[in-house]
Order: sequence, then C-alpha cells, then structure tokens
Amino acid sequence: MKPLRHLAPDEAAALIDDGMTVALGGFTAAGAPKAVPLALAARARAEHAAGRPFRVRLLSGASTGAADDALAEASAISFRAPYQSSRALRQQINAGEVAYVDLHLSHVAPMVQAGLLGAIDVAIVEATDVTVDGRIALTTGIGVAPTFLRSARRIVVELNRRQDARLHRLHDLAVLPPPPHRDVIPIHGVLDRIGGRRMRVEPDRIVGVVETDADDAVAPFGADDATCGRIAEHLVRFLLDEVAAGRLPPGLLPIQAGVGNVSNAVLAALGAHPDVPPFEMWTEVLQDGAVDLLLRGRITAASSCALTLSAPARARLLDAFDAVKDRLVLRPAEISNHPALARQLALIALNTALEVDLYGHVNSTHVLGTQMMNGIGGSGDFERNAYLSVFLCPSAQKGGAISTLVPMVSHVDHSEHSTQVVVTEQGLADLRGKAPFERARLLIEQCAHPAYRDTLRAYVASAPPGHLRHDLGQAFALHQRLQATGRMLP
Repeated sequence: MKPLRHLAPDEAAALIDDGMTVALGGFTAAGAPKAVPLALAARARAEHAAGRPFRVRLLSGASTGAADDALAEASAISFRAPYQSSRALRQQINAGEVAYVDLHLSHVAPMVQAGLLGAIDVAIVEATDVTVDGRIALTTGIGVAPTFLRSARRIVVELNRRQDARLHRLHDLAVLPPPPHRDVIPIHGVLDRIGGRRMRVEPDRIVGVVETDADDAVAPFGADDATCGRIAEHLVRFLLDEVAAGRLPPGLLPIQAGVGNVSNAVLAALGAHPDVPPFEMWTEVLQDGAVDLLLRGRITAASSCALTLSAPARARLLDAFDAVKDRLVLRPAEISNHPALARQLALIALNTALEVDLYGHVNSTHVLGTQMMNGIGGSGDFERNAYLSVFLCPSAQKGGAISTLVPMVSHVDHSEHSTQVVVTEQGLADLRGKAPFERARLLIEQCAHPAYRDTLRAYVASAPPGHLRHDLGQAFALHQRLQATGRMLP
C-alpha cells in the first residue's frame, strides 16, 4: 500500500480553505487536535493581514481547549456547534459575530449523518497510531470522531507521541446506523462492549499525518470549598436515605456526573463516606476525582467518552493501567450520552445549574436569558432520561449578589417535568410527586439563600392564582435589578 503522507502543521492547515467545514475529534481538551488548529489560526491571521477573508465552520464533540481559543482570537470561526467553553469565542457568539448552534451532545452524530450540519470537508483527529490500511487508534477523548471519520471528505491525523499507546485498549468504537435500520443497543451493563478498538477508514481519504508531542493541558480542579462540601454532604445523606427506603439498591445505580468542582466534590464525598458501598459510573467525562476512586476500588467500573484529567491524575491512571483497563471503557458521545441507555441503565444523573426557578425549571446556559455561557452539553441527554435526576448549584453567586433561586428562570433548558431533586449548600429539595405550590415552598425553605427567602416568599404570596403562581410584571424583577445595579438584592 502507498505510505501515508507526513505533513508539517502549516502544510495541513493549507489544505483548508475559507468557508470549509472542519470537524475536530476529542471531547473537551482530552484527545482534541493540538497542532493543526493552531496552524490554522496562524493562517487565518496571515490571510486577514493580506486583506482576504478566512473563516471556517467548526464542529467538535464538545469543547476543544486551545483550539477554540486560538481560532476565536484569530477571528477564524464563522459557525460553531455543539458546545464551547472559550471566553474569546463566547464573546464573539454573544456579539453576533459567530453563529452558534447549542446542541444536546447525543444529537450531533445523527445530525452529521443526516447532513444537517453541512458536509464535512476535513476531519482532524488525534491518534496514537495510524496504519497504511487506514486503522486509526484514538487517544483520551472519543467525542464524535468515529462519525466525523466516516463522513469527512478528507482526514488529517495528528499522531501524538505524548499520548500513551495503550489507550486504544480502553476504546469501544461503534457508529449507529441511521433510521430505520436501528436495533436495540445491546448494552446492559457499564462494561458491555459493542464495537472495536480502532476506527477504519479508506486510506486515500487520509491526506496527511502530522507528528505532535503535546499534552492535553487539562487544568487541575481547585480545592473543594465549603460550599461544594456542603452540597456533597446533603446529596450523600439523601442517597443513603433512598437506599434505606428501598428506592435505590444497596450498591446505588450507575452515576453520571457533570464537569466541574461541584461534581468532583460530590464524587469525593461519595467515595469517602463509610456507608456508601463501591459504585459504578456511566458518564460523559471522567475527571480527577473519579480516577482516584477507580484506583482505590471505590468505583468498580466506569464508562465515559473522555478522560478529562490533569497531568498528575492521568499519570496515576496510566501507572496503574493494567489494574484498571478491564474496569474502564471509552465510547463515542452518541453511545455515552444515548437517552435510551440512560434510561435502560437507570442512571443517577448529577448536573449543575446556573439558576433554578420556584417550580423547578432550570437554566444551564444563558446569563440573564441572553448571554451564552458554554452550552447545554450532555446534561439534557441525562436529566430527562435518568432514573433519578439531580441538579446541584450554590444558592448564591458573586458573594451573594446573585440568587441562584429566582421566581422565573430567564431561559429554560430543563423543564420542571424532568427536575426531580435540587441541592444547594443550604439543603435539598426532593420535588418528586410535589404540586407546584409544594415545590415553591420546598425550594425556598430548603435551597434558597437566607438573604433572598423573604423576597421569594413575598413573590409567591402576592402572585395571582394559577397552577403556577406567577406575576408577569414582577417575574424578572431580580434580573432587572441585577442588570441595573449589578446586584439582585436592593
């Protein structure tokens, strides 16, 4: 077979023209391409300096780390989907300079298959190995790479020598067929496998291999603060009470946990509590805290889409690779986030919220209803379909200037029909089977910051009668005061 063509990063970037759709492998910074996006940003700056237009349509599995930052700072993105966490890109999205489509992450692969996000001109993926017959071994993040590789007209492989060559042994790579050719996904346990360890593509679509030696550069989480710790304590106590009541089995159910310090603190608390038995995880991102529990045997099995780990945590995992390789699986996002599997496996879903209103509607994405933060990510995939859906958040932000509990959320990502439990450092509200007026009382008394409880009580008391008691003239009074003064409190 013809040998694969090796390129420098700028030579690979030269294959991409203005207006093309580029798809990046990986999921978060884990497994995301590192060299070619930076070279593409440099090319964009050079084209702009010469007075020529140069922007691309960018797809990914989730956020990308340095790629989004570099391309946004070079004004090289015209369209972005399905999720991002870049400050520079966020500013451009909110200024209307970049068209942004915020998607449930489980929807991306089928939308690509259907052509709804445009034809993919170039897919760029990171690998530990690529063979002349087109077999590609991916790295720490799978994301939507398998579908991108199937769909792209041309493929560039970043061969990263920094990534461990054993990683593909964790992978279970499968691409679901489009309707009406689907069948039941035969996954009945966290470690069940349905795919292969490498992706195979036609070799003539691989237009270049770029040698790299770069770290995923995932920042370690900050130390758990008192707020995170109290949220974790309330949740652990609730889960143990659910076991005692017979609503959860003694070994719990597989746990899905979102990204961030709060989720990390909750996992640490679960692992440390003497009454919590070892448990399983089925999630989209495995973070530092989960790795430590996996190594200690507190997590017995884990399925994820990415190893979003700081360098020390990744080193600990790889040092113990032989001990954990049979208890850890990495899958594409279409599988890790699949709604049917979330329901079939009966997950306990733990996700975070920007704000929650008095009846359980949750805003995960937009500040003041208009300014995009990051995106919905995978939270919607899980919370609507889990056996137990929990939202975690502090009761107030910015030193108390912003209440997380509000009369009416300024944007709805998750409706009250899916929100079962809300936890803040103040307490926990179990909303299951509760009518709206009961939900409002529980959320105010159990979860709201004390400084805002009288305001929220007065709102409910003065609102006109209705199934949901709302005063449309005052529903956004706290948000309006925040816009005017920088604080929700008078």
